[in-house]
Amino acid sequence: MAKRLSSHLDANKILNKFQFGLRINHSTSLALTNVIDNILEHLDNYKHVTGTHLQKAFDTVNHRILLYKLHNYGVHGIANEWFCSNVPDRYQLTCVNQAESDMHEINCGVPQGSVLGPLLFLVYVNDISNAVPDVNVKLFADDTNLFVAGSSLTAVNQLANDSINRLNYWLIVNKLSLNIDKTCYMVFPSDTSNSTRLITDGQEI
Repeated sequence: MAKRLSSHLDANKILNKFQFGLRINHSTSLALTNVIDNILEHLDNYKHVTGTHLQKAFDTVNHRILLYKLHNYGVHGIANEWFCSNVPDRYQLTCVNQAESDMHEINCGVPQGSVLGPLLFLVYVNDISNAVPDVNVKLFADDTNLFVAGSSLTAVNQLANDSINRLNYWLIVNKLSLNIDKTCYMVFPSDTSNSTRLITDGQEI
């Protein structure tokens, strides 16, 4: 089923072209090359650039929303029925030595440790760039990188904050959580006399 879904997504060019994670012919090196070229292009035009890194969580995927998105992307008929019977209604327990916990229903998330799980997550977050159509968004699985450029740091800061607010609304609507501890941003100033700054948790490194 993972091969069939992947073929459907590729044939119809559904997945975001800037999604570099968990896909054939995509890699971290390709993602880095794309990001660096984009940053240098803006710097060559004497613009300031801000890069914001956000990390989402696999285990908060809402099953109802996932099934709706699969249907919206053309997964119909028997294939859709298969997903409707396999994604929800899962249960788990913990076993340590001879002791077992009670069985509990899994109400959210994709099957982790499976071939299909990561692909379903890519489908789930595929439309995130629609929340900020005027901003450069790069994706790598559950990592989202937002790049904003402008003629001044004030303009860049305002656009970055506005974009983050819109992304946050998208996350809320799609019932995804954001890992605040792994969220940070970098400023690439157009003036090369200033060193690049990494700012995380309110502290400049």
